[in-house]
Amino acid sequence: MWNGKTVSVVLMTYAERDSIRGVIEGFLATGIVDEVLVVDNNAQAGTVEEVRKTAARLVHEPLQGYGHATRRGLVEASGDLIVLAEPDGTFLPADISKLLVYSDECDVVFGTRTTREMIWADANMDWFLRWGNWAVAKMIEVLLNTSHLSDVGCTYRVLHRHIAEHVAGHMRVGGSHAGVEIMLLTITSGARFVEVPVNYLPRVGVSSVTGKRILAVQVGLRMIQMVFRFTRATPRRFGRSASMVPPRSPITDEAHDKLPL
Repeated sequence: MWNGKTVSVVLMTYAERDSIRGVIEGFLATGIVDEVLVVDNNAQAGTVEEVRKTAARLVHEPLQGYGHATRRGLVEASGDLIVLAEPDGTFLPADISKLLVYSDECDVVFGTRTTREMIWADANMDWFLRWGNWAVAKMIEVLLNTSHLSDVGCTYRVLHRHIAEHVAGHMRVGGSHAGVEIMLLTITSGARFVEVPVNYLPRVGVSSVTGKRILAVQVGLRMIQMVFRFTRATPRRFGRSASMVPPRSPITDEAHDKLPL
């Protein structure tokens, strides 16, 4: 629990059998987390058995893809504060307190992995991924006149329940570029947000996306396409929003359906 609010950590899993148990136990050991929810997105054999050795709650999402699994996690989590993270060992569970501090003043706290001093040796954040994430983040910052942004691909995030419900109700992307959709839905809702540097560690195993340069490029291009569609449909923001606008996606379902999943 954090300042009277319950905390749920959501882990979406597909190829993290060898690391997920340690990550779950790490979050529970912080003494802050009330619930760890694991979304089994057709995970590799043996993953469910590893999860069942812990106190985590397990749900299955049959629709394949990071976006589908994330949306299911946002809907299923019971906490007042919902933390999205990775079960692959790339994030430190202890950094959760760093994010939660800012949740006292903001509706959403985004982590960023692009602070050079916090990128561990052998972490999968070479110059291409680091500057690619930074460039797309700056594109959003300029086009939507937002607060500072430097990483569109960092999964480590905290959302207050009302924002989580808004995001889950308007997500349309099922694939790996859903992270930027969550960011755009947050921004265009009028929610207050801030970005905080987090440690970024070497992954246990190989990523199904960023482990291959061509796949990372494809995801990046889809992110850029989505940014331009959002900005065409959303007025440029000026000044700080006092409260959330009614939850309505800035992109029509027809336009969203044209985005690659």
